[in-house]
Amino acid sequence: MSVQSAAADVDVDLKQLFASLARRWLRTVLVVLVVTGLAFALASLATRHYKAETQVEIVPRESVYTRPASNNSDPDKPILDEQGVATQVQIISSNEILKQVAQKLGLEKLPEFNDALDMSPLSRLLVLVGLKSDPMEIPTEERVLKKMHEKLNVYGVEKTRIIAIEFSSEDPKLAAAIPDGIAAAYIAGQGAAKLESNNAAADFLAPEIADLQRQVKDAEAKVAAYRAQSDLLMGGNNSVLATQQLSELSSELSKVRANRAAAEATADGVRKALQNGGSLDAVPEVLSSDLIQRLRERQVELRTNIADLSTTLLDNHPRIRALKSQLSDLDAQIRSEAQKVMKGLLMQAETAKARENQLVADVNTLKAASAQAGEQQVDLDALQRDAAAKRQQLELYLTNYREAASRQDRKYLPVDARIVSKASVPSEAYFPKIGPIVGAAFAASLLLMAVLTLLQELFSGRAMRPASGGRFEPIDEVAMPATARSEPSGRLEPLIPSEPANHAAETPWPPETISDPEARPDAEPVAETESVPEPEPVVAARPRAVLGEIDIEKAAEKLIASGAARAIFVSPEGDEAAASAILVAREVSDAGLRVLLLDLTASGAASRPMLDSGLFPGITDLLASQAQFSDVIHADLYSDCHVIPVGTADPVRAMRAADRLPIIMQSLTTAYDLVVVECGPADAQGISRLGGDTTEVFLSMLEPDDEVAQAAVKLIESGYPDLTLVTPIGHEPPGTPGRRSAA
Repeated sequence: MSVQSAAADVDVDLKQLFASLARRWLRTVLVVLVVTGLAFALASLATRHYKAETQVEIVPRESVYTRPASNNSDPDKPILDEQGVATQVQIISSNEILKQVAQKLGLEKLPEFNDALDMSPLSRLLVLVGLKSDPMEIPTEERVLKKMHEKLNVYGVEKTRIIAIEFSSEDPKLAAAIPDGIAAAYIAGQGAAKLESNNAAADFLAPEIADLQRQVKDAEAKVAAYRAQSDLLMGGNNSVLATQQLSELSSELSKVRANRAAAEATADGVRKALQNGGSLDAVPEVLSSDLIQRLRERQVELRTNIADLSTTLLDNHPRIRALKSQLSDLDAQIRSEAQKVMKGLLMQAETAKARENQLVADVNTLKAASAQAGEQQVDLDALQRDAAAKRQQLELYLTNYREAASRQDRKYLPVDARIVSKASVPSEAYFPKIGPIVGAAFAASLLLMAVLTLLQELFSGRAMRPASGGRFEPIDEVAMPATARSEPSGRLEPLIPSEPANHAAETPWPPETISDPEARPDAEPVAETESVPEPEPVVAARPRAVLGEIDIEKAAEKLIASGAARAIFVSPEGDEAAASAILVAREVSDAGLRVLLLDLTASGAASRPMLDSGLFPGITDLLASQAQFSDVIHADLYSDCHVIPVGTADPVRAMRAADRLPIIMQSLTTAYDLVVVECGPADAQGISRLGGDTTEVFLSMLEPDDEVAQAAVKLIESGYPDLTLVTPIGHEPPGTPGRRSAA
């Protein structure tokens, strides 16, 4: 059938959720106190451990006055980088250094480092049964080293060249002595390594120096012999004599050629001046002649006299004619002297040319000699370089050997490390810290109990409520008996309420009243309603004619075939008709399905035949948050079916949380294949809160009377057209033994 789902989206009721913390405060306090006490006891009884730390700085210890000459160039250069510091950390924590410290302090005699000295009976028993390795099978030295490694922590301080050596022990004095011993052993080991390296260097250099001295002597002898054999005479500037002479002759040849060219050019200029009758004043060599200079002076004097006489005498005057004649003689003498100068220049050019030819011949001769000397010089330079390299190596070896021998004799080998902070004897144990341990245990246990309480409340469903805006109306509080200890004298009001008060006139049966008025002293008396007119006779035949009627087996087969998850039974005829729900639930359970019957009747008529006589927690206890699912689900005495009875909680308090009923139905549907709900004389509004997907609605009928007809019509008109009539007639009462007991 198609029924609106009654299980809407759900929200967490935070008020109800956190109220569970207050309800279970005593359990939480007890658990927290027990855990805190245990933590305090364990911390107080635990063995005290002390920790101390020694710091070693990796820094050059060589003085500027004793530092080797090869290291003086960059004295501020760091000796170790990050990887170098990490290497020193591994050296400090090496077995070799730890062995020295263990032997010096006698750690193999202490039970803290040697498990075999003081084994407890429990440890011996574990060794005997094979659950623990026998420490005697391990060498004593290895046992001690293993314990030391467990208690030792060596690390480099970040962004520094300081190494921290940290050690923990049960003895505070030993906790300080061991890291100091490790640091001292490390520095002593570094010094021993340097001494060994220095001695090895001195032992290596001594024979090497003797060999190099012999090689240097042989190399220099070869240089001298080759120089004498090749007749390579050295001139100035450490060059071969032939090369030096060639250079000098080349320079002289250049000068001779320049002089010859200058003489020829000057002679050619004088010749052209004499031939063309030009002035000889432009020729420097002519003017530089003393005779020509005196003739020029006399010539200037005559011209001055002629000019003076020309002012008073005519040109034909004897005196003027005599002066002009002398002037002509002077010009002839000057030209004659110029020719002599020209001849001297030509002679000078000839001499320079002869010298030039001689120099060219000498240069050519020296070129051949210089080429041969160059080849010989190459071989000589190779011999000299070899001798110089060996001598340089010999001098370096001699310097290093003197330094190594001096340090070896004086035993001065500073280690590039120093202890900057020695370990002090700790006065306070680093473990256990009683305060933090107890505080952490208290906080952790308190938090864990709070989380467990909240999770328990969530999983029980008591902290869930329908989401706001859902389709469920709040269920009205109904009058229910405060207890089910005795049979009621009359019919009680069902857990699922009937129509609201404004529809009371249409209900085919009168509202029930509380049989025991003292059970609810605060409840108002329920007014009796007026009698309802008799329905028309034609309606009495409607259920059988329209809906049909099936027995218990058919109803069970219908539920199994349809795969329904919920089956809602309405019993308008009272408690006797509730037998249909019990019989159908048992029939489906016998078919192999997981079935649960939920009793929502006021009198518990559906659950009493399935349980022993007595009081059992049920749905009211679950709604009132007084029980969990595991407390309210019981096994049927005569089948594999499970049942949730009405319960023993206050119905008024339970009805205040009735809006959680759809959530409970959702949880039960998830856990069981079929949930059978016996609602008693409920109406359509009441069962609408219990429906969901794949829900079947049944009307239990003993006799087809008017009461049943009116209830069927009402349900059909309210949206349940697929209503099914089922009758228990012909079956044994549900409380009759005869079925197998539940597992």
